[in-house]
Amino acid sequence: MSDYDNVIFTRPDIMVDRPTHFCPGCGHGIIQRLVGEALQELDLLERAICIGSIGCTVTAYEYFKVDGMEAPHGRAPCVATAIKRCRPDLVPFAIQGDGDLASIGAGEIVHAAARGEKITIIFANNATYGMTGGQLAPTTLMGMYTASTPGGRIAEQSGYPIRMSEMLATLDGPAYIARVAVNTPANVRKAKKAVELAFRTQLAGLGFAMVEILSMCPINWRVEPVKAPQWMTDNMIPQFPLGEFKVLPGVAELKKGDRS
Repeated sequence: MSDYDNVIFTRPDIMVDRPTHFCPGCGHGIIQRLVGEALQELDLLERAICIGSIGCTVTAYEYFKVDGMEAPHGRAPCVATAIKRCRPDLVPFAIQGDGDLASIGAGEIVHAAARGEKITIIFANNATYGMTGGQLAPTTLMGMYTASTPGGRIAEQSGYPIRMSEMLATLDGPAYIARVAVNTPANVRKAKKAVELAFRTQLAGLGFAMVEILSMCPINWRVEPVKAPQWMTDNMIPQFPLGEFKVLPGVAELKKGDRS
């Protein structure tokens, strides 16, 4: 008997067997795994469309065996909206970073949410521009050092971090908005449930769904990969508290029922 005979945890079949391009300790790989699990468990291989946007998530569509396409910087919600309106039977989703969604794409995400577009957005928030050199992002913490704030984020110069989930939850269009994290096993399990519920919200035709996922970025946080999860606990979660910020009654009913 080989060690493989006792394997109980494997890669979802809907995900491509390829090396990751993410840095050591990055949380994006966990996020993509959770998306892959949701797609497979909801049997969306033939219906899901992955929209890649600019940043660390730009090649997201290369990790899933579903159809995919790339959007201009910040415009993934527009592309997802077009797909859903032209083909309501499909399930478009995007994985966007904080620089992409909350900065250049802020107008796009706000109006897609306000219109209640029946799309799913996975928002990876690591409080920095990860791919392009670690510059200040809309979600960068106060006092946090970045490539463009060598003295730390100062409110008088750069303003305050934007809490996108709380802001979008004030709109009438969203059906489900939550913030989760991937820094502990318990939080990863909660994140998986939220991601799956966001897809089920779209499948039920209830409206716009977004899950913000706090993700580690050891390189730009200037911490060792093994210390990044605790750094998130100590620094990010107090600024971006976890929880559900918008749950329409129909979504609440989904939480009680099965995946049908």
